[in-house]
Amino acid sequence: MDFCHYSEYDATGLAELVKKKEVTPKELAEAAFEGIEKLNPTINAIVQALAEQSDKEIEKGLPDGPFKGVPFLIKELGIQAAGVPISSGSRLLDGFASPADDELMTRFRKAGLVTVGTTTTPEFGYNFTTESVLHGPTRNPWNLERSAGGSSGGSAAAVAAGIVPIAHANDGAGSIRVPASYNGLIGFKPTRGRVPAGPNVSEPAYGRSASFAITRSVRDTAALLDFIKGPDVGCYAWAERPKRPYSEEALSPPGRLRIAWSAHPQNHATVNEEVLQVLYQTVKLCEELGHTMVEAAPIVDEELHALSALRIKAAYTTSAINHASAKLNRVPSEENLEAAIWSAYQTGQNLKATELLEAFNIQNRISRSVGEFFTNYDVLLTPTAAQPPLSLGELNMNAPESDMRTFGKKMFNYFPFTRLFNTTGQPAVSLPLGWSRTGLPIGMQFAGRFADEATLFRLAGQLEKAGLWNTTSPLLKQIEH
Repeated sequence: MDFCHYSEYDATGLAELVKKKEVTPKELAEAAFEGIEKLNPTINAIVQALAEQSDKEIEKGLPDGPFKGVPFLIKELGIQAAGVPISSGSRLLDGFASPADDELMTRFRKAGLVTVGTTTTPEFGYNFTTESVLHGPTRNPWNLERSAGGSSGGSAAAVAAGIVPIAHANDGAGSIRVPASYNGLIGFKPTRGRVPAGPNVSEPAYGRSASFAITRSVRDTAALLDFIKGPDVGCYAWAERPKRPYSEEALSPPGRLRIAWSAHPQNHATVNEEVLQVLYQTVKLCEELGHTMVEAAPIVDEELHALSALRIKAAYTTSAINHASAKLNRVPSEENLEAAIWSAYQTGQNLKATELLEAFNIQNRISRSVGEFFTNYDVLLTPTAAQPPLSLGELNMNAPESDMRTFGKKMFNYFPFTRLFNTTGQPAVSLPLGWSRTGLPIGMQFAGRFADEATLFRLAGQLEKAGLWNTTSPLLKQIEH
C-alpha cells in the first residue's frame, strides 16, 4: 500500500483492512514511514521515527485490539514508552528515556496500535504553539507559515498531513483541542479520571491535565476511548463508568439538547470576526438539527482563575524538572530551559504550600459554580480559539520578556475558552466546523457535564453526519497529485 492510498483511511478503516487480510501491519508501517520521509522535512512534526522498534512490535505479534496494525505516534510529553526518548521538548531532558511503559502506553499497545515515532511539543507543554529551541517550529499542513497549535501540535500536524490517522496527545489547558482546531481535526479531552495516568503519577498536573488522542473521525475517537478508559491499579479516584460504549453513543441520535453558547471570553479577550461567523453558523446548524440554543455562559472570576492555574502549573513544572534533572544529573539553568519555563521553575521554587492549597480551593469553587451552571444545560458551545491559526513566532516562549505571568496572559488572550474545563475536569471536544476566508481551519468547542462524554459523542456523531467538515489538508492533496 502506498502512502497516498494509505492516507485516505481513518484508523478504523485501516484496522478493517488488516482484519480482512487485504494489507499487513508491516505494509501500513512502511506507508507511515514513507509519509514521514516525504512530509516531515516540510512540517517538522516528528522528533524520531521508530522503525526498528515498530518492526519488533509487529514481529512479536500484535494484540487483537480494535486498531490492530494501525500506525500511531506518541507525543514526547506526558507518556512513558520503554526505551523511547521523551524529552518534553526541553534541552534539559534531551535523551531521557523511561525503562518501562506506563499504563496508558500499555493500553495503546493492547489496542493493537503500532508506534512509529514521537511528535514535537513546546517545552514542558507550556505553549499554544509547537515551537521549541530544541526542535524548532512545527508547521501547519494547511499553511506552512502558520502554527500547528500546541502543545500537541506535532501530533495534530502529523494526523492532518496523513502520516498517521490517530496520534497520542494530552491537554492541560487546551493542548488537545487547540491543535485539533488549528489542523481541522477532532480533539477530545476526556473527563478527569477517565484515562489512566499511573503508575508514576496520580493525576497529571494535579488533575488539570488529561491524556488521549487527536483523530480524523468520531468513530476512531469513540473506539479508542472505549478501549483505554477505566481506572488503573491503585488509583484513588476515577470517573463514573459510562452506561454503554461510546461507539454506540456516537451512532445514536442525541435527542433535543439544551445548548448554551457564548462568544464572550471570561477574560474579555477579542474574538476574531471569522471565528465569530463560524460560531454563529454552528449555532444555526444546531438549531436546524432541533436543539434549543440559549446564549449563556458560567460566570467565573478570571483573575482568580488565572492565579490558581499559574500556581498549579508552576508547582507541577518545578516538580517535574527537579525529578528529571536528578535522574539525569543535570542542573536546571537559563542555558537549558527557555525563558518562560525558567520563570515557572523559579516561581515554583518560591511557592508556599499555603499558596498552592489556596489555588486548589479556588479551583474547587470554580468547579462548583460551573457545575451548577450545567444543571440547566446539556452542553456549552464556544469557539475553541479566539483567533485562526497564528503566524509562527507570535508566541515566543524564549523571548527575554517571557516570564511566566506575562507570557501566560498573552497566550490566554488568544486562547481564552479551553482552560476552564481543565479546572473543572469536564469533558470537552473541538470539532472542525469552519474555515477562514483564506482556508484555515476553525474549530468549535463543545463542553459537557462531568463524566458525560456520552452526550458529546452523540452530538459529535450528528454533526459529523451533517458533512460540513473536511480533514484532508492541502499539503496532503499536493502530495497525492
